[in-house]
Amino acid sequence: MDKNLALLIIFLFCVLGPCWVFAQCGKASINALGRNPSSAPKVFVAMIIVLVFAQAAAIVAMLIVFQLFY
Repeated sequence: MDKNLALLIIFLFCVLGPCWVFAQCGKASINALGRNPSSAPKVFVAMIIVLVFAQAAAIVAMLIVFQLFY
């Protein structure tokens, strides 16, 4: 397998993984708020924590891919 193709596939997963987490987190938070609107502060804090970790994992993965590329 070509090195560039392998890095492209890894980079694809680095982008799609956090995008999937963002979509599922948004879906779950809207569903939770629809069932119990008074729990908005707790849902918001949990959602922000999940999104921060997903974004951090994406940044670390992209930095690793860029290091492998050069």
